[in-house]
Formats: sequence, C-alpha cells, structure tokens
Amino acid sequence: MSKKSIQPEDILPDGVDKIEMNGRVVRKGTIAAFLANIEIFEDFKANEEQKQEAAVALKNLASAVVAIGLHKHVIFKNPKIEQILIDADNYDN
Repeated sequence: MSKKSIQPEDILPDGVDKIEMNGRVVRKGTIAAFLANIEIFEDFKANEEQKQEAAVALKNLASAVVAIGLHKHVIFKNPKIEQILIDADNYDN
C-alpha cells in the first residue's frame, strides 16, 4: 500500500481557518504561533513579563500541538518547552 504525500492545502484548503483533529479544533497558524512564542520565551532580551506571557501562550497552544501530533515526531531542545507538551499530552489522555 502506498501513501500519497500531503500538501498544506490537503489539510486546510483555501478559505478554511480551522480543522478538527483528534477531538480538538486547531486553527491555522497554531504551529507558527507556538514556535514564535518559543522564540520569545528563549530570547535573552525579553523581559520576565514577556517570557511569562509567552509561557502562558505556549501552555494554551500545547493541546492543539499535541492534537496535530507534532510531539510524536519532534523533541524540543529546551526541556521546559518539552515538558509543556508532555503535560498537555498527559492531560489529554
């Protein structure tokens, strides 16, 4: 059995902003937002308030990241980020 490769438009066609995956509604841009918040969280120039806001956003996005399945294929170098995903995965199970 062969599987066809998947393109972004196969997941979210033009004009669609969200999809349900594994029981969660996931908005387009979720992964990009998660990664952007990691950038803030790890930025040595960011102040503590900015890092805290990024941490809250990461925790809020984590269940959608788990629903997408990214955590099954990626291990984040930062153990705090990795733990956020582990916690979200444990919570969802």
